[in-house]
Amino acid sequence: MIGDSCVDAYQFGTVNRISPEAPVPVFEPEREVIRGGMAANVFENLKMLGCEVTPMLGVGGRKTRLIDSRYGQQILRIDEDQRSPPIRIKSRIPQTYDAVVISDYNKGAVDYKLIREVRRHYVGPVFVDTKKPDLAKFADCFVKINEREYQARKTVNNHLIVTLGERGAEYHANGVTQCFPAHKVEVSDVCGAGDTFLAAVTYKYLSTGDISRSIEFALAAAAVTVQHLGVYAPTLEEINAIIG
Repeated sequence: MIGDSCVDAYQFGTVNRISPEAPVPVFEPEREVIRGGMAANVFENLKMLGCEVTPMLGVGGRKTRLIDSRYGQQILRIDEDQRSPPIRIKSRIPQTYDAVVISDYNKGAVDYKLIREVRRHYVGPVFVDTKKPDLAKFADCFVKINEREYQARKTVNNHLIVTLGERGAEYHANGVTQCFPAHKVEVSDVCGAGDTFLAAVTYKYLSTGDISRSIEFALAAAAVTVQHLGVYAPTLEEINAIIG
């Protein structure tokens, strides 16, 4: 597990009045919940699925979300970004690892040189979630991006998974596109759904070798996550309940 990480902080509180200084709500904090975000959240999702994971995480910043305790509504997000030095791999990655998972939020930990190093030192499957536009640099990796990132891409990839929110996902490979519908659930918060998808598609592929089944499984996992407030790592039982 390689990638950018951050601290996800959730401050729960109430709003009972408007500030006399400006037409803005006055937030009164009550409690705070701290979780790992970005690659650290992918790491937690993989562990929840029973995977043994070795993390190589960059130095991250902090995202603080102010949440209305009564309604579960996010009022404001405060981002304190911090660039990470790039991660370097200077020796062969043991083939005892079933896969390499890369969570690239474009915060510095993952650069194109790191991708070359991974491909040089490891011959197994590599799963990547990236915000970088040059997808050709991830050749022979399974690359997962969202619809907005797909529209902004500058090059293509031969194993490309595009998540489409409530419309599901597409898999583009060798000029052929497969479409996968999403599960209809009540959405509470989409935060962390992409991290869950990346972990779940990796987990299922390692047990089946079938990318189509893996995408279907990952969509079910993401459907569990979006029903929870904040980042959430679903269990196998919860995912299987969605699949039915």
